[in-house]
Amino acid sequence: MNTIVRRRHNPVADVLDWFGGDVASELRAFGLAPYVRVEDYIEGDTYVLRAEMPGVDPDKDVELNLRDDVLTIKGERRQEEKDRNRHEFHYGSFERSIQLPPGTTAEDVVAKYADGVLEVRVPYRTEPPEAHRIPVQRTES
Repeated sequence: MNTIVRRRHNPVADVLDWFGGDVASELRAFGLAPYVRVEDYIEGDTYVLRAEMPGVDPDKDVELNLRDDVLTIKGERRQEEKDRNRHEFHYGSFERSIQLPPGTTAEDVVAKYADGVLEVRVPYRTEPPEAHRIPVQRTES
């Protein structure tokens, strides 16, 4: 004989729902709001960054920006309206900034999304940037 077990609601989630609004942004530091988990490594002459982002549409919900060798991943995981017994998924806006190798340009970055993982590849230069001699001008005092 099968019995249906009704799970109790998560009291923290219930309180947050009661407050409404964009509470997620204030709770990001406590691990109660959407966040992007990443891993990175060097593969040959390429820096690879992988970010977990299940349940997003990369065409509509993800934006990548590069500024001063820092890649910022912004997005939103949209919630479907359903009557739930358990509510553990994180929904809402998320943002994460990661330092890329020095001298990275937007043209260097290749980003692909598959199976809930965003993969960003950037050429990794192992040699230090070339030094340029700067002439010193003599002035009369």
